[in-house]
Amino acid sequence: MIRIALDAMGGDFAPDVPVEGALAAADELPPSSEILLVGRQTEIEETLAKHGAQADRFQIVDAPDVVGMGEKPLAAVRGKPKSSIGIGLGLQKRGGADGFISAGNTGAVMAASTILLGLHPGVQRPAIGTLFPTGSEPVLVLDGGANVDCSPRELQGFAYIGAVYARDVLGRSNPTVGLLNIGEEEEKGSAAVKEAYALLKHSTHFQFIGNVEGRDILRGACDVVVCDGFVGNVVLKFYESVARLVHGLLDREVGRDVLEAPAMQRVFKVLDYSEYGGAPLLGIRGVSIICHGSSPPRAIKNAIRVAMQSVQSHLSQHIGAEFAGGEAVA
Repeated sequence: MIRIALDAMGGDFAPDVPVEGALAAADELPPSSEILLVGRQTEIEETLAKHGAQADRFQIVDAPDVVGMGEKPLAAVRGKPKSSIGIGLGLQKRGGADGFISAGNTGAVMAASTILLGLHPGVQRPAIGTLFPTGSEPVLVLDGGANVDCSPRELQGFAYIGAVYARDVLGRSNPTVGLLNIGEEEEKGSAAVKEAYALLKHSTHFQFIGNVEGRDILRGACDVVVCDGFVGNVVLKFYESVARLVHGLLDREVGRDVLEAPAMQRVFKVLDYSEYGGAPLLGIRGVSIICHGSSPPRAIKNAIRVAMQSVQSHLSQHIGAEFAGGEAVA
C-alpha cells in the first residue's frame, strides 16, 4: 500500500482545488494506493460533499492550523506544528505516509521537509527539480529556487541527485548532465561554475556533456541541467511567461478557432506546467512534492502521480545510496 498525504489547505484555492485533484487522481490510481487529505476536517468534508463525494472515500487527517502564503517559513513551521504542512510531513516521518504534496507556502514546505524528514548523509542542501517541456522529452532543471547561492560541491551534488531522478522517474537509463553557463567553453562562467565543471568532468555515474546555454534547455540537449537556485528560478519564471505570451499573440492574430484546433491544443498541452505535476524537493529522506500556489486540479492530480512514481521507484533510497558511495557531495 502506497499512501500519499496531500495538503488540502495549501494553495490559492484550497481546499477546493486539492480536493478536486485528489478526486481525479483517485479515479485512476490502483487499489493498492491511498490518498490522505490533511487539513481542517470540517472544511474538507464540506468540499467533498460539494463535489458529490462521500467523506469516507478518503482518510481525512485533521490539521487545525494553516500556514499562510505570506508567512515567514521557518517561524511558521516552528510556530504551527499542527498545520497541514507539519502534520502531513509528520505522517511521513512516522511511517503513516510515503509521500507528501503541497501547493502551499513553498518556503515552509522546504523548511518543514528538511527539519522533519532530514537530509541524506552527504547532502547539505536539498534542490528543487523542475521539468521543462521540450520538443521531445522533458528536461530536469535543478536547482529551481531552493538555494540562491551554491558552492561548486553543491552544484556537483545536484548533478548526482538529478541523474538519479532521471533514471528512476524519467526512465533515462544513461542520463546526460549539462552545467548551465553563458557559453560552452570550459573557461566561461563564474568561479563557482568553473570549479563545478572541473569536478563534474571526472564523474563516472552519468555522462557529463559540459556547459550548456539557456537555448539548449528547450532543444533537449541533455536530460539534466544543473544551476544554482537564483538562475534556475529566473529561467523557470521566464519560461512560464513565454507560453502565456505565445498564447496571447495567437489569440490576437489568428483567432480563437485556430487556438481550439486539436493540433494547437496538443501543442499547448506540452507547454502546460500542470501536465508535469509538482516539483520534487530532492535530497531529503523522503518524498516531498511542491506545487504552484495557483495549481489547477489537473496539476494536483499529476503531482500525485509523480509522488507515486517516486515512491515506487525508491527514488529517495537511491539518492541516499548514491551519496553513500562517496563520489557525490552536496
